[in-house]
Amino acid sequence: MASHRRPKQPSRARVTVLTTAAAAAVALGSQAANAAPTEKPSKDEVKAKVDKLYEQAEQATEKYNGAKEKQEKLQKEISTIQDNVARGQEEVNELREGLGSMASAQYRSGGIDPSLQLFLSADPDDYLDKASTLDQLSGQQVEALKKIQEKQRELAQQRAEASEKLKDLSSTRTELGEKKKEVQGKLAEAQKLLNTLTAQEKAALAAEEERASRSSADRVDLGNAAPASGRAMAAFQAAQSKIGSPYVYGATGPSSFDCSGLTSWAFAQAGVAIPRISQDQANAGTRIYSQSDLKVGDLVIFYGDLHHVGFYAGNGQVLHAPRTGTVVRYESINNMPYQFGVRI
Repeated sequence: MASHRRPKQPSRARVTVLTTAAAAAVALGSQAANAAPTEKPSKDEVKAKVDKLYEQAEQATEKYNGAKEKQEKLQKEISTIQDNVARGQEEVNELREGLGSMASAQYRSGGIDPSLQLFLSADPDDYLDKASTLDQLSGQQVEALKKIQEKQRELAQQRAEASEKLKDLSSTRTELGEKKKEVQGKLAEAQKLLNTLTAQEKAALAAEEERASRSSADRVDLGNAAPASGRAMAAFQAAQSKIGSPYVYGATGPSSFDCSGLTSWAFAQAGVAIPRISQDQANAGTRIYSQSDLKVGDLVIFYGDLHHVGFYAGNGQVLHAPRTGTVVRYESINNMPYQFGVRI
């Protein structure tokens, strides 16, 4: 006799698990079927990303330059203070020897003045604070003690100042290392992007750069704009002599430059000292906000954070060291966001 027992139904929990698994499998299969292969970025897209990375690298470069300049300044200041402390200590030692000679003379003539004897074994600051003892010293001894006291206080201040500057130097060196790493990271990232291009695309980009890097003044119409001054024109001409020199971050010439390295080097050739970094150069003279008022040799500051600088060359052109992968060259002033000019 056939059994009429109903077949055993799967539990609700098991049905839920199976249903969920099936749904997930269908979803994954659908995603796999619909997913389009990752498209390789075009040459222009790569160039746009690389240009942005180069701009960020230049921002970091100016901060690196600032930290480097601060480090060099601190090292000089610390060296000067240490030299002063060494000379001051020699003066204190000589003054003490002079008092020792007085003590010897007093001993030979019948004994050492108790007050002087006390001084020779105690801190003169504490000693001079006891005004009653001054009556027991000769005028010469009092003067010598006061000189020692003054010199010791001065040395203490200088040592404290040197200690603070050494701390500042340590943090500046750390900042310098961080900024250098940041610059190198941006440049490496840019190179990685460039390496994704085909040989043909790389050649096309190189040709674009070659067209942009016009290497002689006769290929650029500079017009007949008047120079800002004789010194400014001399600086501009010095920069002109470096057309074609490569951009290298942190470089100040004479064979390679970054943007502010070129301008500071050029003005130095004209006998004018200006600050090293673009943000400081922006405050080194009279600001010229209208492009129509610019004269040849004026500095031109670009970008909201003032991280790029070049020379106004006339007829809407600037002479500058643009960025990594380029050379010192002329470009339209409108290729970058103009902020203002600076007349040194």
